[in-house]
Amino acid sequence: MHMYQSRIAGVGYYVPKHRYTNHDLTRFMDTSDEWIQERTGIKERRFADRFGETTTTMAIEAAKIAIERAGTTAQDIDFIVFATLSPDYYFPGCGVLLQREMNMREIGALDVRNQCSGFIYALSVADQFVKTGMYKNVLVVGSEKHSFAMDFQTRSRNISVIFGDGAGAVVLQPTSESNKGILSTHLHSDGAEAEQLAMFYPGAHANKWVKDKPPFPEQELGGLFLTTEQLESGAALPYMDGQAVFKKAVVKFPEVIKEALAANNLSERDIDLLIPHQANLRISQYVQKLLGLDDSQVFNNIQKYGNTTAASVPIALCEAWEAGKIKDGNLVCLAAFGSGFTWASSLIKW
Repeated sequence: MHMYQSRIAGVGYYVPKHRYTNHDLTRFMDTSDEWIQERTGIKERRFADRFGETTTTMAIEAAKIAIERAGTTAQDIDFIVFATLSPDYYFPGCGVLLQREMNMREIGALDVRNQCSGFIYALSVADQFVKTGMYKNVLVVGSEKHSFAMDFQTRSRNISVIFGDGAGAVVLQPTSESNKGILSTHLHSDGAEAEQLAMFYPGAHANKWVKDKPPFPEQELGGLFLTTEQLESGAALPYMDGQAVFKKAVVKFPEVIKEALAANNLSERDIDLLIPHQANLRISQYVQKLLGLDDSQVFNNIQKYGNTTAASVPIALCEAWEAGKIKDGNLVCLAAFGSGFTWASSLIKW
């Protein structure tokens, strides 16, 4: 069987127009610009229009740009891989909604639930389909609308100051050029500390994990047990132990980057641009220092957008490309770490 290399033929991103600075957030919660910047590096983030924009509509805007830059059309897309943790509906996933809205053919649509690592996981899946010759134009999307589910109160500030909305997309196509395109992808997980960063509702096992849960009604059957008390207590909100996540991330980020380099007989000095998932500027800076990379070799945009989870890598990739930081023949490394815990990397010869 003939194996192809897959390459990123087009990139696109979309961020909502509504800008919220750290100072804006002080209207809702007890925080400060200094506190947020010191811990995360974030200065502002974008929030989608409350009713007019969804995870899918943002994805469509990013996809249109990526498809056009790939020199193809929505009708030519063979398969969709859609990564998000904030889908429009609990089910069905966003992939079919994008297929519908973009008037695509009756192609397959796969939804990936790998949070911050979602885009690299999705890219890896798409890469296999192109490599084997099964599909020629695969649309890979990462899109998030965090703002609709966040709690802008002091009790949730450790989460609410970090996240933002946006979408990024790429089109993967086969290339006959050897040593071009996606060289390798590396995916990992360790569920031992899954509850350190999680949103327990809606879920069949939610009641076991909710912190400080009020007593449940004695029910034999059914129900998510979401009582008014629980809604008010914040039991249905995302939970994060920031320090536990940070400690694990600074170990796994460099590890998975080195794994990708070793798999291709390359070293840190061969990297033209590292695009880490925009989780926290402090994590990115720590990883940069550990790998001995200079500022020109690492791309960060968390200052402007916050953490956009599955969208962060493709948004940053597209911005870096548009800014001329990625040129033909460059070695680009993508890496991510997030809830699960899951982590991943990909090495791309542009």
